[in-house]
Amino acid sequence: MALSKSIWKGQTPINCQLCETEKVIQWKCIQCSLLMCNYCCDKIHPKFRNAKEHKIINIKDLAAHQEELDFTNIKCKAHSGQSSCLFCRACDILVCPTCVSKVHKKHDLIEISEAYKIKMDKLKEGQSEIQKDKKNVVMKKDILDKLIVDKTLKHSKVKQDILTHGKVLHKAVDQHIDKLVTDLDQSKKDILQSIEQDLDTINSSINELDYKNGEMEDFINTTDTTKYFQEMKRIEKSIEAQTPITKEEYQSIPIFNPGVITQSNVGGLLSDQKPTAELDVAIVINETHQTNLSAVGYMCTDPDTTLWIGSVMDNVIQKVNPGENKLNILSNFNMKVHDMAVTQSNNLLISTGQSRLKQISNSTGTLTDSGYNMSSFLATAVHITSDNKVIVAGVNSDYPERRRGVVICMNQKGDHERVYEHDQHKQPLFIFPGRITSTSNGNIHVVDKVSDVRGRVVVLGQGGDIINIYTGDKEINKDRSFFPTGIVTTPRDNVIIPDPCTHTLHILNNAGLLMTSYKTSDINIMLPLSLAFSPRGKLYIGCGRQAGRPTKEAKIYQVTISGC
Repeated sequence: MALSKSIWKGQTPINCQLCETEKVIQWKCIQCSLLMCNYCCDKIHPKFRNAKEHKIINIKDLAAHQEELDFTNIKCKAHSGQSSCLFCRACDILVCPTCVSKVHKKHDLIEISEAYKIKMDKLKEGQSEIQKDKKNVVMKKDILDKLIVDKTLKHSKVKQDILTHGKVLHKAVDQHIDKLVTDLDQSKKDILQSIEQDLDTINSSINELDYKNGEMEDFINTTDTTKYFQEMKRIEKSIEAQTPITKEEYQSIPIFNPGVITQSNVGGLLSDQKPTAELDVAIVINETHQTNLSAVGYMCTDPDTTLWIGSVMDNVIQKVNPGENKLNILSNFNMKVHDMAVTQSNNLLISTGQSRLKQISNSTGTLTDSGYNMSSFLATAVHITSDNKVIVAGVNSDYPERRRGVVICMNQKGDHERVYEHDQHKQPLFIFPGRITSTSNGNIHVVDKVSDVRGRVVVLGQGGDIINIYTGDKEINKDRSFFPTGIVTTPRDNVIIPDPCTHTLHILNNAGLLMTSYKTSDINIMLPLSLAFSPRGKLYIGCGRQAGRPTKEAKIYQVTISGC
């Protein structure tokens, strides 16, 4: 096809390839690939071997002609002098008669043209896939190019915001410094004015005393006895002059406290990362269990499918066996409970609000002190990691007068391996840490109580830096503040947090970013407080009682949760 175009468009005429004269070329032999004049086509070419089987077409029709392929003269690679006659699908090669008789007789043999078509179809399909892949790659390139533009624009905006904020801070600092200087000057003025008032009083008193002293001197030196006795009483009375009354102390000039410039009062950079895909979560209730507790605030499971539950309202811990729709109480301990976790040896560690954790032995059922001690802090939460580290949270013993929250990672001997209390700017990480979980990438998620009606989840990386702080969802928590009461890691390494005020489970990824949420009220599970996964992957949801109901009838639901 390209050749025919070159014949018509070329500037130099092409000679007949047989007689090599400048006769007009009119024909082409497809098999010989020869361009011929009319004479050679009629007289010379017919003398070629097998010329009668050749196809000759007018060069005017070359553009519309699709050359037919010749499969008759493909030489066999294994047997010289023979041409391939078939295609072996089993061996994926061309074969000649000798090949067939010796090796491929019982193989799947097809015509070469059919094999060619199959291969061509496969190539065209592959070409289509390549073109599709290229289209996708080009699309991704466009997305990345756009992302570069977007990130650059966002960088410029954030940088401008920082610089603008810096100017605002600079102006605010200047104004504050001016105010400090003005206040200091006013303080000095008020203090000096107070001192000068007393100084005026003292000077007046000195002048009066000088006058009286002079008068007394004159009276002492007088020779007029009549006047002496007449003025004696007045003079004696003037001796009793009172000492002027002044202030016992004066206000001091204030000292300057330079303060500390921190991220919290200057600003900082926060992650604006969004989860890549939303989870499709579904929950099916398998069993419902009635307890004799006011609220199931704490739960953890044993490998033997028994369940530990606790209530801070009732000051009780129970070991129960959740059978089919029946909750059998195996043991009961009347004690304070703030959190609990099952160790590798199946003992129960309990945070009771004291410095040292308590322990209930799995083998004997006795309650003793454990080897995990927070020293000057009071334990509020406990968690066992997948590598059997014990993470304990607590607050200082003189809370809330001097508020301090801390999370301590201990080994199985109780040694303190890592303490999380302040960030890199020396600011407190926590206010009142109350629940803990960890994910496979080493992140620690801490439920932190901010006030009596509001909480947050602080996510720490392995180095102790804050990765994210989750404070709820603006839609879910638009009417009621986010108030997390529990936390658990899913088998897929996401994190679930119950929010009883909105009857919602918030589901975060292991970086603390919201993936999705689930309204438990949609399946009539109200006031979810605590969560625990069974060894078989079933989720237990411990609930509180409805407002206004004084009876101890908190429920536990065993559910199947999918999608997270």
